[in-house]
Amino acid sequence: MTTTTVGQAIEHCHDALIASDVFYGHGTDNPWDEAVQLVLAVSDLPADADEAQLPHPVSDGQWRDIQALLRRRIDERVPLPYLIGKAWFAGLEFSCDHRALVPRSPLAELILHDYQPWYRGPTPSRILDLCCGGGCIGLAAAYYAPEVSVDLVDLDSEALALAAENVARMGLEGRVRTIQSNGFAALGGKRYDVILCNPPYVDAGDLASMPAEYHHEPELGLGSGHDGLDLTRQILAQVADHLEPSGLLILEVGNSWTALDAAYPDVAFTWLEFEHGGHGVLALTAQELQEYAASLRPEPV
Repeated sequence: MTTTTVGQAIEHCHDALIASDVFYGHGTDNPWDEAVQLVLAVSDLPADADEAQLPHPVSDGQWRDIQALLRRRIDERVPLPYLIGKAWFAGLEFSCDHRALVPRSPLAELILHDYQPWYRGPTPSRILDLCCGGGCIGLAAAYYAPEVSVDLVDLDSEALALAAENVARMGLEGRVRTIQSNGFAALGGKRYDVILCNPPYVDAGDLASMPAEYHHEPELGLGSGHDGLDLTRQILAQVADHLEPSGLLILEVGNSWTALDAAYPDVAFTWLEFEHGGHGVLALTAQELQEYAASLRPEPV
Protein backbone atom coordinates (compact mmCIF):
# COMPACT_ATOMS: atom_id res chain seq x y z
CA MET A 1 0.00 0.00 0.00
CA THR A 2 1.29 3.42 -0.95
CA THR A 3 0.02 6.10 1.40
CA THR A 4 0.33 9.69 0.31
CA THR A 5 -2.12 11.63 2.48
CA VAL A 6 -2.93 12.13 6.15
CA GLY A 7 -6.45 10.83 5.55
CA GLN A 8 -5.19 7.58 4.03
CA ALA A 9 -2.71 7.08 6.86
CA ILE A 10 -5.43 7.56 9.46
CA GLU A 11 -7.70 5.06 7.73
CA HIS A 12 -4.87 2.52 7.58
CA CYS A 13 -4.05 2.90 11.29
CA HIS A 14 -7.73 2.82 12.22
CA ASP A 15 -8.31 -0.45 10.35
CA ALA A 16 -5.21 -2.04 11.91
CA LEU A 17 -6.22 -0.98 15.42
CA ILE A 18 -9.75 -2.32 14.98
CA ALA A 19 -8.30 -5.68 13.98
CA SER A 20 -6.03 -5.74 17.05
CA ASP A 21 -6.62 -6.37 20.75
CA VAL A 22 -5.15 -3.11 22.05
CA PHE A 23 -6.70 -1.44 25.09
CA TYR A 24 -7.72 2.25 25.06
CA GLY A 25 -7.48 4.31 28.20
CA HIS A 26 -4.35 6.44 27.93
CA GLY A 27 -5.76 9.58 26.37
CA THR A 28 -8.25 8.03 23.96
CA ASP A 29 -11.11 5.57 24.25
CA ASN A 30 -11.51 4.43 20.64
CA PRO A 31 -9.42 3.38 17.60
CA TRP A 32 -10.29 6.40 15.47
CA ASP A 33 -9.01 8.98 17.93
CA GLU A 34 -5.94 6.83 18.53
CA ALA A 35 -5.21 6.69 14.79
CA VAL A 36 -5.72 10.43 14.41
CA GLN A 37 -3.33 11.23 17.27
CA LEU A 38 -0.65 8.91 15.94
CA VAL A 39 -0.73 10.25 12.39
CA LEU A 40 -0.97 13.93 13.32
CA ALA A 41 1.94 13.61 15.73
CA VAL A 42 4.23 11.96 13.20
CA SER A 43 3.11 14.37 10.48
CA ASP A 44 3.98 17.39 12.67
CA LEU A 45 0.42 18.64 12.51
CA PRO A 46 -1.42 20.16 15.51
CA ALA A 47 -3.57 17.84 17.60
CA ASP A 48 -6.64 19.95 16.80
CA ALA A 49 -6.10 19.87 13.03
CA ASP A 50 -9.38 19.74 11.11
CA GLU A 51 -10.52 17.88 8.00
CA ALA A 52 -8.74 20.38 5.79
CA GLN A 53 -5.52 18.55 6.67
CA LEU A 54 -6.69 15.16 5.36
CA PRO A 55 -5.21 15.72 1.87
CA HIS A 56 -1.90 16.83 3.45
CA PRO A 57 0.93 14.70 2.01
CA VAL A 58 2.74 12.22 4.22
CA SER A 59 6.41 11.83 3.30
CA ASP A 60 8.01 8.43 2.80
CA GLY A 61 9.96 8.88 6.05
CA GLN A 62 6.82 9.82 7.98
CA TRP A 63 4.97 6.85 6.57
CA ARG A 64 7.74 4.51 7.71
CA ASP A 65 7.61 6.09 11.18
CA ILE A 66 3.83 5.73 11.32
CA GLN A 67 4.07 2.05 10.43
CA ALA A 68 6.82 1.43 12.99
CA LEU A 69 4.87 3.10 15.81
CA LEU A 70 1.69 1.32 14.80
CA ARG A 71 3.49 -2.05 15.01
CA ARG A 72 4.78 -1.24 18.49
CA ARG A 73 1.34 -0.07 19.58
CA ILE A 74 -0.23 -3.34 18.45
CA ASP A 75 2.54 -5.89 19.04
CA GLU A 76 4.07 -4.50 22.24
CA ARG A 77 0.90 -2.78 23.55
CA VAL A 78 2.85 0.41 24.38
CA PRO A 79 0.53 3.32 25.28
CA LEU A 80 0.42 5.80 22.42
CA PRO A 81 1.62 8.83 24.47
CA TYR A 82 4.86 6.96 25.21
CA LEU A 83 5.33 6.27 21.50
CA ILE A 84 4.84 9.87 20.38
CA GLY A 85 6.40 11.43 23.50
CA LYS A 86 3.52 13.71 24.39
CA ALA A 87 0.10 13.74 26.02
CA TRP A 88 -2.69 16.24 26.55
CA PHE A 89 -4.28 17.21 29.85
CA ALA A 90 -6.72 20.06 30.54
CA GLY A 91 -6.23 21.24 26.98
CA LEU A 92 -2.45 21.51 27.37
CA GLU A 93 0.36 19.49 25.80
CA PHE A 94 2.95 17.81 28.02
CA SER A 95 6.05 15.73 27.47
CA CYS A 96 5.24 12.13 28.34
CA ASP A 97 7.40 9.04 28.70
CA HIS A 98 7.94 5.91 30.80
CA ARG A 99 9.16 7.92 33.83
CA ALA A 100 5.59 8.75 34.90
CA LEU A 101 2.02 7.63 34.33
CA VAL A 102 0.21 8.86 31.25
CA PRO A 103 -2.00 11.77 32.42
CA ARG A 104 -5.68 10.86 32.46
CA SER A 105 -7.16 12.27 35.68
CA PRO A 106 -10.65 13.81 35.87
CA LEU A 107 -9.10 16.51 38.09
CA ALA A 108 -8.63 18.49 34.87
CA GLU A 109 -12.34 19.35 34.98
CA LEU A 110 -12.04 20.75 38.52
CA ILE A 111 -9.03 22.88 37.59
CA LEU A 112 -10.88 24.36 34.62
CA HIS A 113 -13.81 25.23 36.93
CA ASP A 114 -11.64 26.82 39.67
CA TYR A 115 -12.48 23.98 42.11
CA GLN A 116 -16.05 25.23 42.38
CA PRO A 117 -18.35 24.77 44.17
CA TRP A 118 -16.08 22.94 46.61
CA TYR A 119 -13.47 25.62 47.36
CA ARG A 120 -14.92 28.52 49.37
CA GLY A 121 -11.82 30.38 50.54
CA PRO A 122 -10.07 33.46 49.14
CA THR A 123 -8.47 33.26 45.70
CA PRO A 124 -5.86 30.49 46.03
CA SER A 125 -2.24 31.61 46.18
CA ARG A 126 -0.52 28.29 46.99
CA ILE A 127 -1.39 24.91 45.48
CA LEU A 128 0.23 21.55 46.08
CA ASP A 129 0.25 18.74 43.52
CA LEU A 130 1.10 15.75 45.72
CA CYS A 131 2.26 12.58 43.92
CA CYS A 132 2.71 14.75 40.85
CA GLY A 133 4.28 12.28 38.43
CA GLY A 134 5.04 14.23 35.27
CA GLY A 135 3.49 17.35 36.79
CA CYS A 136 0.47 17.79 34.53
CA ILE A 137 -2.08 18.42 37.30
CA GLY A 138 -0.08 21.08 39.12
CA LEU A 139 1.13 22.70 35.91
CA ALA A 140 -2.42 22.96 34.60
CA ALA A 141 -3.40 24.56 37.92
CA ALA A 142 -0.58 27.08 37.53
CA TYR A 143 -1.31 27.77 33.87
CA TYR A 144 -4.98 28.57 34.42
CA ALA A 145 -4.39 30.64 37.58
CA PRO A 146 -1.48 33.02 36.94
CA GLU A 147 -1.63 34.33 40.51
CA VAL A 148 -0.74 31.01 42.19
CA SER A 149 2.52 29.34 43.08
CA VAL A 150 2.59 25.55 42.84
CA ASP A 151 4.72 22.85 44.43
CA LEU A 152 5.07 19.58 42.52
CA VAL A 153 5.92 16.79 44.97
CA ASP A 154 6.82 13.18 44.30
CA LEU A 155 8.96 10.44 45.81
CA ASP A 156 10.24 9.25 42.43
CA SER A 157 13.25 11.22 41.17
CA GLU A 158 12.68 10.11 37.57
CA ALA A 159 9.09 11.34 37.59
CA LEU A 160 10.27 14.64 39.07
CA ALA A 161 12.86 14.99 36.30
CA LEU A 162 10.05 14.70 33.75
CA ALA A 163 7.98 17.19 35.76
CA ALA A 164 10.90 19.64 35.71
CA GLU A 165 11.12 19.29 31.94
CA ASN A 166 7.43 20.13 31.68
CA VAL A 167 7.89 23.13 33.97
CA ALA A 168 10.59 24.44 31.64
CA ARG A 169 8.57 23.56 28.55
CA MET A 170 5.74 25.77 29.81
CA GLY A 171 8.02 28.56 31.04
CA LEU A 172 6.65 28.37 34.58
CA GLU A 173 9.92 28.16 36.52
CA GLY A 174 9.08 31.38 38.37
CA ARG A 175 5.93 29.98 39.98
CA VAL A 176 6.34 26.20 40.00
CA ARG A 177 8.99 24.15 41.79
CA THR A 178 9.64 20.42 42.10
CA ILE A 179 10.30 18.80 45.49
CA GLN A 180 11.32 15.21 46.15
CA SER A 181 9.45 14.00 49.20
CA ASN A 182 7.82 10.94 50.71
CA GLY A 183 4.38 12.45 51.12
CA PHE A 184 4.56 15.62 53.21
CA ALA A 185 7.92 14.77 54.86
CA ALA A 186 10.02 17.41 53.08
CA LEU A 187 7.44 20.21 53.27
CA GLY A 188 7.92 21.22 56.89
CA GLY A 189 5.00 23.27 58.11
CA LYS A 190 4.05 24.77 54.75
CA ARG A 191 0.33 25.13 54.16
CA TYR A 192 -1.67 25.38 50.95
CA ASP A 193 -5.04 26.68 49.85
CA VAL A 194 -5.68 23.67 47.61
CA ILE A 195 -4.03 20.25 47.66
CA LEU A 196 -4.54 18.14 44.55
CA CYS A 197 -3.54 14.52 44.90
CA ASN A 198 -3.69 11.61 42.48
CA PRO A 199 -1.67 9.01 44.41
CA PRO A 200 -1.05 5.36 43.56
CA TYR A 201 -4.34 3.65 44.41
CA VAL A 202 -4.61 0.41 42.43
CA ASP A 203 -5.24 -2.61 44.65
CA ALA A 204 -3.28 -5.84 44.24
CA GLY A 205 -6.08 -7.64 42.40
CA ASP A 206 -6.61 -4.91 39.84
CA LEU A 207 -2.87 -4.44 39.38
CA ALA A 208 -2.42 -8.10 38.47
CA SER A 209 -5.29 -8.09 35.98
CA MET A 210 -4.70 -4.75 34.23
CA PRO A 211 -4.35 -4.71 30.42
CA ALA A 212 -0.82 -4.97 29.01
CA GLU A 213 -0.63 -1.23 28.33
CA TYR A 214 -0.54 -0.42 32.04
CA HIS A 215 2.48 -2.65 32.61
CA HIS A 216 4.57 -0.20 30.57
CA GLU A 217 3.89 2.42 33.25
CA PRO A 218 5.94 2.67 36.47
CA GLU A 219 4.43 0.31 39.05
CA LEU A 220 5.39 2.80 41.77
CA GLY A 221 2.75 5.14 40.35
CA LEU A 222 -0.02 2.54 40.28
CA GLY A 223 -0.06 0.06 43.15
CA SER A 224 -0.48 0.89 46.83
CA GLY A 225 -0.86 -2.25 48.88
CA HIS A 226 -3.46 -4.98 49.06
CA ASP A 227 -6.48 -2.66 49.01
CA GLY A 228 -4.84 0.23 47.13
CA LEU A 229 -5.01 2.55 50.14
CA ASP A 230 -1.57 2.37 51.79
CA LEU A 231 -0.51 5.86 50.69
CA THR A 232 -4.02 7.28 50.90
CA ARG A 233 -4.19 6.42 54.60
CA GLN A 234 -0.91 8.25 55.19
CA ILE A 235 -2.15 11.30 53.30
CA LEU A 236 -5.48 11.49 55.12
CA ALA A 237 -3.77 11.26 58.50
CA GLN A 238 -1.40 14.16 57.76
CA VAL A 239 -3.04 16.45 55.24
CA ALA A 240 -4.88 18.70 57.73
CA ASP A 241 -1.50 20.00 58.95
CA HIS A 242 -0.78 21.33 55.45
CA LEU A 243 -4.03 23.10 54.59
CA GLU A 244 -4.99 26.68 55.32
CA PRO A 245 -8.12 26.99 57.50
CA SER A 246 -10.22 27.60 54.38
CA GLY A 247 -8.29 25.03 52.35
CA LEU A 248 -9.50 22.09 50.27
CA LEU A 249 -8.20 18.60 49.57
CA ILE A 250 -9.08 16.95 46.27
CA LEU A 251 -8.04 13.30 46.35
CA GLU A 252 -8.42 10.69 43.62
CA VAL A 253 -8.65 7.00 44.54
CA GLY A 254 -10.36 5.57 41.45
CA ASN A 255 -11.78 2.08 41.82
CA SER A 256 -10.57 1.95 45.44
CA TRP A 257 -13.29 4.39 46.50
CA THR A 258 -15.50 1.60 47.86
CA ALA A 259 -12.60 0.26 49.94
CA LEU A 260 -11.98 3.77 51.28
CA ASP A 261 -15.61 4.19 52.30
CA ALA A 262 -15.47 0.86 54.07
CA ALA A 263 -12.17 1.68 55.80
CA TYR A 264 -13.52 4.96 57.23
CA PRO A 265 -17.19 4.37 58.06
CA ASP A 266 -17.34 7.43 60.32
CA VAL A 267 -16.15 9.85 57.61
CA ALA A 268 -18.73 11.33 55.25
CA PHE A 269 -16.61 11.64 52.12
CA THR A 270 -17.97 13.92 49.39
CA TRP A 271 -17.65 11.99 46.11
CA LEU A 272 -17.58 14.20 43.05
CA GLU A 273 -19.40 13.73 39.76
CA PHE A 274 -17.88 14.79 36.45
CA GLU A 275 -19.45 16.01 33.25
CA HIS A 276 -16.80 14.36 31.09
CA GLY A 277 -16.42 11.08 32.98
CA GLY A 278 -14.32 9.88 35.86
CA HIS A 279 -15.01 8.58 39.35
CA GLY A 280 -13.45 7.93 42.71
CA VAL A 281 -12.53 11.56 43.48
CA LEU A 282 -13.34 13.06 46.87
CA ALA A 283 -13.32 16.54 48.33
CA LEU A 284 -12.65 17.37 51.99
CA THR A 285 -12.37 20.86 53.42
CA ALA A 286 -9.82 21.72 56.09
CA GLN A 287 -12.70 22.10 58.54
CA GLU A 288 -14.02 18.62 57.73
CA LEU A 289 -10.54 17.15 58.12
CA GLN A 290 -10.35 18.65 61.61
CA GLU A 291 -13.78 17.31 62.49
CA TYR A 292 -12.84 13.81 61.34
CA ALA A 293 -9.29 13.93 62.72
CA ALA A 294 -9.83 11.13 65.23
CA SER A 295 -11.28 8.84 62.57
CA LEU A 296 -8.51 9.61 60.08
CA ARG A 297 -5.60 8.97 62.44
CA PRO A 298 -4.11 5.47 62.16
CA GLU A 299 -4.94 3.12 65.00
CA PRO A 300 -2.05 2.42 67.42
CA VAL A 301 -0.16 -0.73 66.55
